[in-house]
Amino acid sequence: MDDLNLSERQLQIPSGTITYWVSREVDADRPWLVFLPGLTADHRLFERQLEHFAGRANMLAWDPPSHGASRPFELSWTLDDLAGWLHEILKREGTNRPILVGQSMGGYVSQAYLRLYPDDVAGFASIDSCPLDFSYYQGWELFFLKHTKLMYLSIPWNTLKRLGSSGCATTDYGRTLMATMMDDYGKREYCELAAHGYAALAGAIVPERTYHVPCPMLLICGEKDQAGSAKRYNRAWSQKTGVPLRWIEGAGHNANTDKPDAVNALLEEFARSLYEPAFDGAPQAG
Repeated sequence: MDDLNLSERQLQIPSGTITYWVSREVDADRPWLVFLPGLTADHRLFERQLEHFAGRANMLAWDPPSHGASRPFELSWTLDDLAGWLHEILKREGTNRPILVGQSMGGYVSQAYLRLYPDDVAGFASIDSCPLDFSYYQGWELFFLKHTKLMYLSIPWNTLKRLGSSGCATTDYGRTLMATMMDDYGKREYCELAAHGYAALAGAIVPERTYHVPCPMLLICGEKDQAGSAKRYNRAWSQKTGVPLRWIEGAGHNANTDKPDAVNALLEEFARSLYEPAFDGAPQAG
């Protein structure tokens, strides 16, 4: 990450070590963008975003616990745990009202963060994620999320990698990147991580817990997103909140890897609406 002017840092806690990257040179007048990748992915998922905003925004990206360079890590965390550790990192680095950019599971972590620390964040950009509020879900959907391990283990590893990469992206770049990130795991480690992530998600979606986004929100979804019912959830999320849903033509679940220019333009537009001046002296994307 040296060419992006990012420093690798670590937060050591009893459960393991969390590795993250943060801008070496922080400019108080620039927006803070915090990139949170999806389940089984790591900070490389945001390569094109980190390149686009290098030198123009203060940036932080992490490998979530049990992912990428944040391993080994005890596989017992909840979404609230992830949000709490993220909060500790953001406070340590002195971020000032950042924009949380969460893809898939990263969007769930963002919503857990916003429930616990509602005054800390300037904005939330959801990329192919879904709402956490219980009212959006059917009981059978939550039951299935809690029982995925045997299903994953029953699939041959090469088939699982092929399905994982082709199911998340529509472009050669996006598929190759996802396959590369998956190759860092062995089959059992990958299956246990995926199953635990889904169970942690289901554990956060409970009737007694509500999730209100207390800041401006950007909803992004790939038109060809085939991950579960992501498109249906996003339509309902947009309708319920009144936040426009920005579809990314030709993109899959990892829309930011399939159509990085389109996603970067939306992120830049969103940041400009929240920060004044944002990206001062730099040309606007798109």
